[in-house]
Amino acid sequence: MKILLSAVIAYVLGSASFSIVLSRLMYRKDVRGEGSGNAGATNMARSFGKLAGALTLLGDVLKTVAAVLIGKALAGDWGVIVACLGCQIGHCFPAYHHFKGGKGVAVGLAITAMVDWRITVTVLVVFILTAVLSKKISLASILATFSAIPAAVLVIHDWRYLCMVAVAASIIIFRHKENISRLMKGEEKDFHFGDEKKGKKK
Repeated sequence: MKILLSAVIAYVLGSASFSIVLSRLMYRKDVRGEGSGNAGATNMARSFGKLAGALTLLGDVLKTVAAVLIGKALAGDWGVIVACLGCQIGHCFPAYHHFKGGKGVAVGLAITAMVDWRITVTVLVVFILTAVLSKKISLASILATFSAIPAAVLVIHDWRYLCMVAVAASIIIFRHKENISRLMKGEEKDFHFGDEKKGKKK
């Protein structure tokens, strides 16, 4: 029951979409109707600027940390594992936002931090290098997500956590399926902050 409760609480917390709430409160718009239509930190930054993206990223990380800490307190390692996955699923498919959420990158990053900091460092290095070289956040997110799996294999020796990382990474990759299609066609656009765009227009 404690494991199930951990999963339910994590899903509820994960379903709290900061991008949707912040876009409505701060800009009187729904982020899902802007830019790529995705309810995540990247589209918030692309549509409304650096502050919006940073606040969304912070909110998504904090809700993940809260979910995992609650899961650990309730059911130990199994609580952590189901909380990580529950929060990831909730973020990507939020029940009270018509199951239309983000792609789970920020939540995935927070998950790696709660599991092993060395995975987080690997993911961040791959992300930053790819983003700088390609200027495509989607490609950086995809490659960084892939890198989490071999990094986890090297530093984690518990099959439960390895399976959890693999499943969480698979969810993120699945949510990027449209980006993958555009990347293969050479149609994916470079990333620019929303406030940079406004500056250019002026």
